[in-house]
Amino acid sequence: MATDILILGGGLAGLAAAAALGNSGHSVRVLEMRGFLGGRATSYPVSDEVIDNCQHVLLRCCVNLLDFYKRLGVLDKIEFHRQFFFLEPGGRASILKSGMLPAPLHFTGAFLGMPCLTLGDKIGIGKAILAIRTEYKSRRDLDRITMLDWLREKNQTPNAVERFWRQVLVSAINEELDTMAAIHGLQVFYLGFLASSNSYEMGVPAVPLADLYDEAAWNRMPGVKILPRTAVESIQIDNNRVTSVNHEFTADTYISALPFERLATLVPGLVPEGFGHSPITGIHLWFDRPITDLPHATLLDRTMQWMFNKGEGKHIQLVVSASRQLTNMPRQQVIDLAVRELGEFFPAVAKAKLEKAHVVKEVRATFAATPGLESLRPAAKTAISNLYLAGDWTRSGWPATMEGAVRSGYLAAEAVTGQSYCLPDIA
Repeated sequence: MATDILILGGGLAGLAAAAALGNSGHSVRVLEMRGFLGGRATSYPVSDEVIDNCQHVLLRCCVNLLDFYKRLGVLDKIEFHRQFFFLEPGGRASILKSGMLPAPLHFTGAFLGMPCLTLGDKIGIGKAILAIRTEYKSRRDLDRITMLDWLREKNQTPNAVERFWRQVLVSAINEELDTMAAIHGLQVFYLGFLASSNSYEMGVPAVPLADLYDEAAWNRMPGVKILPRTAVESIQIDNNRVTSVNHEFTADTYISALPFERLATLVPGLVPEGFGHSPITGIHLWFDRPITDLPHATLLDRTMQWMFNKGEGKHIQLVVSASRQLTNMPRQQVIDLAVRELGEFFPAVAKAKLEKAHVVKEVRATFAATPGLESLRPAAKTAISNLYLAGDWTRSGWPATMEGAVRSGYLAAEAVTGQSYCLPDIA
């Protein structure tokens, strides 16, 4: 029998739950406080431009996120890239891509040819990656130690830590190596780099993020109704059941896809203590001429970590994950730092004129994936009989990523209906 379900929050977790349930014949309403969908993975107009709040990417191992895009009919709007460009100051490039050998040896040729790493770096990295294959599913202490602890245990050189492990993992997990639980770092490499020869390929949306969840996508699901600009201000609970939201909206079942800090104020005692935030900063720069023809690159040895070419080499987005050092930095200082560092990698910046810039500081971008947190992440089912949880901070089996958010939405839908929606990891 179809169930009337009210979902609180229109971020990826809430939308994933809505898509799964709506496709299964349930009546679903989604309350979203803003006028657009996507939560922290969205876009909005700034002057005469539409920008993403931060560049969001995925890998082919993100099977549930890809399934979600397929449900919305927007999978063709994701462009996949087979090459990663590691740039050193001065512009020298190292290219990482899959070769002819089968997994897990598919990177061997490209990896050996990367000039940004020494032979000693490469030997150490190779041994550590082999250790990941055996330790990811067998060690029981990976949530109690940091990723840096694990790397030191594997005798990684400082250069390998900074130019390889840090560049990949801080961006993937949004936490520094010395505060990141090792379980998350090993998972990224196990699924993204070892599971198959193409699981590492990076998908970048070819349209503004908000376009992925536009009205046309939801018109395919007549059972789903989106209610924008409808903030969740209160949740009424009686006799261990949610009876209404905002004293106005009622349903058989409720799924909270709200951020943990917001839910904690609405239902005291439901969110375990111990959750914190890690920020991300995105810097959009518009030049009067192209400064690069690369689609993207990871920038070594500097504050700016990733560069994405958003428009013919003129519109550049720079991303800094775990960007605590930029949180309180004045806007102009952030822009000056970004332009100065960008010029160290791309000489054309020196002759280009910066026409405009925009800085986006997502102070609460993700939960801080620190050691000991996994045991605190709650499951979808709560002690309140008709209230379920979704959100990248819940026990999704993944860190705070778009894949983790979608998995959490699917797991909440499973808890409500008993049907299977969440796809297993590729390995």
